Amino acid sequence: MEIKKWFKPFEALQGNQRLIIIACWVVLLLAWWFIGTAGEKSLLPPPGKVMEGMQSLWNEGLVSHIASSLGLCLQATLISIVISLAIAYLSPVPFMKPVANFLSQLRYLPLTGITFYLAMVVSDARTMQVWVLVVFMSLYFITSLLGVIRDIPQEEIDHARSLGCSRWEVLMEVVIKGRLDYVIEVLRQNLAITWMMLVTVESILVAAGGLGVLIKNSDRFMNHGRILALQIVILLVGLGIDQFLNYMRKVLFRYSRI
Repeated sequence: MEIKKWFKPFEALQGNQRLIIIACWVVLLLAWWFIGTAGEKSLLPPPGKVMEGMQSLWNEGLVSHIASSLGLCLQATLISIVISLAIAYLSPVPFMKPVANFLSQLRYLPLTGITFYLAMVVSDARTMQVWVLVVFMSLYFITSLLGVIRDIPQEEIDHARSLGCSRWEVLMEVVIKGRLDYVIEVLRQNLAITWMMLVTVESILVAAGGLGVLIKNSDRFMNHGRILALQIVILLVGLGIDQFLNYMRKVLFRYSRI
């Protein structure tokens, strides 16, 4: 094994070499964590504090809080997908295109602005949580889907028209059916943003629980060990969701591996 290959741009490595490189970085990270937290003052809490925080979180029902966060995220994601796909797939229709473009521009609206208007029409806190995530996720989801549609080569549309497809059939075969694997990839990217927003959104209803409530309570009592432990849990759950969606994309659309 030639280690010098690790430092050459665009070098193709075997699978076991990539695993060794990842293992080296993990060891370096852990070593930096142990050494960097050995003194009296440090940026991060020592590993012992984090383990204590993880044990404390487990005793407080960490699994149920994870389930609450996942349920909230799943509910908001399903609603957002239906709304976003309907708007994006109708964007090739000239009458609907300005609506899709306008909603895409609203992604610059801050979260405070979204919650202000939703509070005027929604009274239930749990419903507020769901719709804040729905609006927030849909705006970015629509933007990404519009980009996917714009990137469809004109040759594919012309080919479908040459086969005798009507305009609505072109929309169905080329835009909708032909880009289903892209939808899952777009969902992966935008779901990461939504998962990151859970901490803020779950503070709307503390009684419902969730990872956001746990991290907010830990921050209130300045328990840095619990905070870092929660950050690790949130990261691992988010990576698990991402890997699951990537696996489903490859299983459902095998041609996307090419």
